[in-house]
Amino acid sequence: MGRFDEREKDQLRPIKITKGFTRYAEGSVFIEWGNTKVLCNATVEESVPSFKKGSGEGWVTAEYAMLPRATHTRNKRDINKLKLNPRATEIQRLIGRALRGAVDMKELGERSITVDCDVIQADGGTRTASITGGFIALALACQSLVERGLIEKVPMHHYITAVSVGIVEGKGLLDLCYEEDSAAEVDMNIIMSDGMGFIELQGTGEHGTFSQEQLEEMLGLGKKGILDLMEIQKRALHGLELKEN
Repeated sequence: MGRFDEREKDQLRPIKITKGFTRYAEGSVFIEWGNTKVLCNATVEESVPSFKKGSGEGWVTAEYAMLPRATHTRNKRDINKLKLNPRATEIQRLIGRALRGAVDMKELGERSITVDCDVIQADGGTRTASITGGFIALALACQSLVERGLIEKVPMHHYITAVSVGIVEGKGLLDLCYEEDSAAEVDMNIIMSDGMGFIELQGTGEHGTFSQEQLEEMLGLGKKGILDLMEIQKRALHGLELKEN
């Protein structure tokens, strides 16, 4: 089976990272992942949620939204519905959980960082692009705290990234575009740290079950993709030293 965009089965789509995309955010990244485009802005606030007050620890959270014409047809803005749709709620919780896995909250101190992920254009993998780009925006925001003398070192001890894998027409594929994702028998998102530990696995047999052999094939493809993505993150953050484990 040839892929929709003629990639190899273990090949990522082209990825471009633009840092400092907006002026005001402490960390800003525009990530273009194939035809998926996401703006990730990290904002630092000198306060924490009530459950963190007095703890000496900070907090990292995320918000996720898709612009009305990010997809083939126009979606109504969530503000018109007075609440987030369930998919956006689930995705932003996932992004927040993933990014918190990178940060030493004690070293961050009692301040919060919110990473806003706004999908400009969707072509599959919006949540994995949001986590991968959001991590870079988060690191830039932490670096801004060091530069302003508010903390001594970047309070991050892991690289975190995410990638999609799936089974399409019986074959394992890395980094599904929309056409592949919509036809997949199995769809999985893999989130890992640079120690190759899993933060989260989201896998679904869309039309039935999948075998252990297929699972192992997808995990192997995902690990390769994760390693490739971390190299992209490290190039984008060249010169940024993370906290030693």
